[in-house]
Amino acid sequence: MSARQKQVEIKSYRDLIVWQKSMSLVTQIYKITKLFPRDETYGLVVQIRRSSVSIPSNIAEGYGRNSTDDYIRFLRFAVSSLYEVQTQLEISMNIGYISKNDFEKLFAGSKEIERMLNSLVSKIIETKQK
Repeated sequence: MSARQKQVEIKSYRDLIVWQKSMSLVTQIYKITKLFPRDETYGLVVQIRRSSVSIPSNIAEGYGRNSTDDYIRFLRFAVSSLYEVQTQLEISMNIGYISKNDFEKLFAGSKEIERMLNSLVSKIIETKQK
């Protein structure tokens, strides 16, 4: 069996690469929002941090449910939170709080997470229908 064909056994939500990548995104967002103006502490900073934290949190919560339908629902919540983050990142760039380069890096990472979440949802639905 080749390395590509090996299946990683998922014992916990922590084993999901999409969860790991979303945790990394949260960390990057916390670091970059430390540089935002002080008067945004209770505005955009709180919003973008909450939205980003919601992504891995919903992945974990959905994984912990005893229902496939609940899991799918929480993964969709994670996607919705990701869309919020993408919007808030663009707002941050538009008003000059983050550079275009930082925006592009964060946005690219978020798009990868988006693809992974959508793929995971599709695979779970496909497996459920079998």
